[in-house]
Amino acid sequence: MVAITVTQLNTYIKQIFDAEEFLHNISVEGEIFGVSSARNVIYFSLKDENSTLSCVCFYPNFIGDIIEGEKVIVTGSPNYYVKGGKLNFNVVRIEKVGQGQLYEQFLKLKKQLEDEGLFAQQHKKTLPKEIKRIGVITSKEGAVIQDIKNVTWRRNPTIDIVLYNTKVQGKQAENEIAHAIEVMGNYDKIDVIIVARGGGSLEDLWAYNTEIVARATYNCPKPIISAVGHETDFTIIDFVSDLRAPTPSAAAELLTYNLNDKKMEMYGLFESFVKTCSNYTRSNQMKIEQICNNFAYNVERFLINKQNKITQIKTYFLNNSINFINQKYYDMGILENNLKNNNPSVIFNKGYVKIEQHQKTIKTKSEVDFNEELSILFKDGVVQAKPKIKENNNEN
Repeated sequence: MVAITVTQLNTYIKQIFDAEEFLHNISVEGEIFGVSSARNVIYFSLKDENSTLSCVCFYPNFIGDIIEGEKVIVTGSPNYYVKGGKLNFNVVRIEKVGQGQLYEQFLKLKKQLEDEGLFAQQHKKTLPKEIKRIGVITSKEGAVIQDIKNVTWRRNPTIDIVLYNTKVQGKQAENEIAHAIEVMGNYDKIDVIIVARGGGSLEDLWAYNTEIVARATYNCPKPIISAVGHETDFTIIDFVSDLRAPTPSAAAELLTYNLNDKKMEMYGLFESFVKTCSNYTRSNQMKIEQICNNFAYNVERFLINKQNKITQIKTYFLNNSINFINQKYYDMGILENNLKNNNPSVIFNKGYVKIEQHQKTIKTKSEVDFNEELSILFKDGVVQAKPKIKENNNEN
């Protein structure tokens, strides 16, 4: 028989463990002992009456749940370490014994609500582009609200935070949380809501695994971010909410932008704009100068043409004015001559007279009233005469 190396054997054993589906994500019950930690890794063992199991946990936030002498149920998978030739159980979840029933209730409600469509992606509301006011539902006594304030106001001090103080665990906590979601959801000045609390056991987080909180979250008209527990903790509200944050601080970061970063971004855009304008001006300077020269030339030609037209109009106006005046002088001469020729005094000088009767010029015999005197106008005066009808029938 050919001998194999230690590495080959250990690798083969690891492959056997990795290939066995039954060993993936299983739960093991036992009592904790030998707890230690190094470099954010927690080492401990589980024991029962007859055996022990070496465990390793890569979640340092579990340290509060891994207590010497506690009886717990851990969930994870066995992992065979090739280099050390050692089997460890990698823990991803831990709960106290007695919480198994709660977990069953959790899974049952989760399936019910999922079947009803409360987790469906099409029902998720998008976050508003501009957030001015954040509503926070948590206890005023815990560190959660302070963490949210610190992160939010460090990144953007212009954002308002409205706190709705509620219980986060214990009796009536779920009713207070559901009521707070309903109130905040109908408050017009709230843009988005964070439902938050710190980490804890399944029992501690149970208020967020209740149907009343799930349905209040689903029916809320405002977007809701759930930030309950640690990154590894999952609650019903995480599945119903519009967005899940691993921690309350992370929720604050998701809803805010860094104001200083925005200022630097705007400054960078401004510098880029100025640089682009400068480059464009330099590259088009000759074209701009040519346009200016063409504009000046065209303006000059336009003014010269207009000046020539004005000169032409002026000359035309003067010439026509002289002709018009001369024509009027000529017309006046003719009128004056006609007036002179038709002047009654000139006619009187030739021996003609003007006969009037009843202040009317008599032009024909038929116009004479033989019963009234006639006025005969001479050059030097007027003579009154009585008209007389001649008897001679042959004369008119």
